[in-house]
Amino acid sequence: MSAIFEVLGILYRIYMYMIIIYILLSWLPSARESSFGQLLGRLVEPYLAPFRRFIPPIGGVLDISPIVALFVLQLAFSGLLYLLQMLIY
Repeated sequence: MSAIFEVLGILYRIYMYMIIIYILLSWLPSARESSFGQLLGRLVEPYLAPFRRFIPPIGGVLDISPIVALFVLQLAFSGLLYLLQMLIY
């Protein structure tokens, strides 16, 4: 059963890093238009879109929705691990 927790942890970290890399790509000119940026966008944007819809950019420039999305992802992952532990043990 620890293998399940380990795999979930790896998947969580990979997705978290994908979000962070996608955010960093927005700082580089035309990086999101590259094939890597487009692939990352297809994987990350469906998760970030609801947060961007409800959290407007501060001053029209600073988008804090990815920070909130990462926080919610951490909470969801912790909750999932807790539920799995309760079901297994």
